[in-house]
Amino acid sequence: MSYEFFISLRYLKAKRKQAFISLITWISIGGVAVGVTALIVVISVMGGMQEDLRNKILGTNSHVIVLSNEGGITKHQEIIKKIEGVPHVVSASPFIFNQVMLTSHSSVSGVAIRGIDPDMEAKVTDLANRIKEGGLQFLKTPQKREGEEISVEGIVIGKDLARNLAVFLGDTIDVVSPFGRVTPMGTAPKVEKFRVVGIFNTGMYEYDSSLALISIPAAQRFFNMTDMVTGIEIKVDDIYAADSVADKIHTMLGFPYWTRDWMEMNKNLFSALKLEKFGMFVILILIIVVAAFNIIGTLIMMVMEKGRDIAILKSMGATDRSIMKIFIMEGLIIGIAGTIIGCIGGYTLCELLDKYHFIKLPSDVYQLDTLPVKMNPLDFLYISLSAIIISFIATIYPSWNASRLDPAEALRYE
Repeated sequence: MSYEFFISLRYLKAKRKQAFISLITWISIGGVAVGVTALIVVISVMGGMQEDLRNKILGTNSHVIVLSNEGGITKHQEIIKKIEGVPHVVSASPFIFNQVMLTSHSSVSGVAIRGIDPDMEAKVTDLANRIKEGGLQFLKTPQKREGEEISVEGIVIGKDLARNLAVFLGDTIDVVSPFGRVTPMGTAPKVEKFRVVGIFNTGMYEYDSSLALISIPAAQRFFNMTDMVTGIEIKVDDIYAADSVADKIHTMLGFPYWTRDWMEMNKNLFSALKLEKFGMFVILILIIVVAAFNIIGTLIMMVMEKGRDIAILKSMGATDRSIMKIFIMEGLIIGIAGTIIGCIGGYTLCELLDKYHFIKLPSDVYQLDTLPVKMNPLDFLYISLSAIIISFIATIYPSWNASRLDPAEALRYE
């Protein structure tokens, strides 16, 4: 142990004539600890929110989609075989997408309707695991209740949409297409009955309130698409390689086909979250800056109190650099102690939030029903380094001031 470090520890532990300095020291440690704790909790929550949203989006949608400038894709099975040969592609499935109105006995709602293959859909999205009642397999064959004369096609809707329409599993709803048929009285909307055979819950209000699923044959017949589909959805083994996979598929298929990956489709959302996370880091780092002013005040008062000790050390041969090191180390000990306490406090709070979910959120506002948490070791590292660097900067002026003390002047009246 260097003598500078030994003296700095003694100064921190020694009983001083002015107890107020000890109080300020503890306040400085507490300020750094509170700032680090707040930063860790907020950054972990922001990271958890970003990951939760990404998982929910990718659980409902595929990683890459292939579309056509011609408005639809024919011979999609041949194209799927070509796509499945591209590296990193796990599976592919056709889909049909359109906008319709759903009407029940008590309500009306505009939704996005997606035609899917129930068997292949489970390979590209996680929707099959989000079904809370019923199942996607009931979309394969028309459903018929006892006492009914005809069978009707099945439909799977979100839990919030079911609540808005006041329907339950087994109820029938009318699907109204804006692309109707021409009659002598003008264009009439096309209406067809569907039976609710499943209710899913993604945890994201945007999907749970405005998405419905039907089979591809039912969608083709309803929208008069013959054997055409809107596009092909693709799952890849690495979500962060989706853009490069999309480029390869686009190059392979050529015109009139084009691709979009999940990062491109949700670019605005994730860019906003990333910017918000950085903004919160900058704002909350000010808490540590305020604590650093306490460190400055503590060291300045300590220099004033230890003026005689500094003069004696200089008389014994201590250099200006050694005196600076003593007070820099003292300030760093305060900063490091506060950082360690803050990291422990932040980790504990994050664990409690993640385990007990005692903070609830309105899902229709935040797209989440609980406060998610994701602790990243790199975030802990960056926050700790930031706190220690700020603490170090705060020690420079008081330490430099102590090193300039004239021994003769300090001992003159002793």
